[in-house]
Amino acid sequence: MGKKDKHFPIVAVTGSSGAGTSTVKEAFGHVFFRENIKAILIEGDSFHRYDRDQMKLAVQEAHKQGRTLSHFGRDANLFEDLAELFKTYRKTGGGRRRYYLHTNDEAQPWGLRAGQFTPWEEITEASDLLMYEGLHGGVSEVAPYVDLLIGVVPIINLEWIQKIQRDIHSRGYAPQDVVTTIKERMDDYVDFITPQFSRTDINFQRIPTVDTSNPFIARDVPSEDESLVVIRIKKRLIRQYNIDLTFLKNMIEHSFISRRNTLVVPGPKMGLAMEILVTPIIEDLVSRSPGYSKKEKKNPLSNNRS
Repeated sequence: MGKKDKHFPIVAVTGSSGAGTSTVKEAFGHVFFRENIKAILIEGDSFHRYDRDQMKLAVQEAHKQGRTLSHFGRDANLFEDLAELFKTYRKTGGGRRRYYLHTNDEAQPWGLRAGQFTPWEEITEASDLLMYEGLHGGVSEVAPYVDLLIGVVPIINLEWIQKIQRDIHSRGYAPQDVVTTIKERMDDYVDFITPQFSRTDINFQRIPTVDTSNPFIARDVPSEDESLVVIRIKKRLIRQYNIDLTFLKNMIEHSFISRRNTLVVPGPKMGLAMEILVTPIIEDLVSRSPGYSKKEKKNPLSNNRS
């Protein structure tokens, strides 16, 4: 950031499922609505290499070959295609996308099944900004094309608790199978997920205030009220936008500054803190977007599914 060249800006929110993505979407939706910004939403799942059935077969084949395959790693994703979309969008406001259909309700209008992809299509609708939300918004192939990179990540024990509880209770997996999956994808997590959080402009890290020392025996997921959120902001960003952490601390009750570039807020206040922080940055980014105008009311966050 910093260059005032005209281009279509890209915001990427990277983090695993359950990290707080619903809070992120809501916070950005509020910002986009207030600022009359039309945003294209790209979901990271749509750039997986395999659909649900193909992935099962690919994992089995990898096991036969003595290796592992996970959605965290390069082999199961289309990093180059995602980078090409970002590169093209910045120049033209267009690019190639598709959708991953999570449920049968989503799939039915397309005549497809849950776990499949829609056909590739070109982005043709007018927009001011592209927002990516998924696992890989900050991988090395993609990060150079991102104007604002935000990490949303719980500490690792909390992430494991969330995955274990979700997979057992919502997806019907046996506990030991979930633990096996966690262990098998650890190399990809270390190699492809964690490095992204060193590239982020802002990190939101959720920290539980209850005992999560053994995530494999936890019976429930700590709530927002049982959590703090550590917000780390790059010092360059603080200088560029004159971000006053003391002002933010005074605005958000029960928050405190732990380092010169780090604010800690109560778990339920993460969305508010995010809106306050990103609004001036988003305003600056869209001011460079060709044709952007605040005169006409536009729809907020939209993925424009048929």
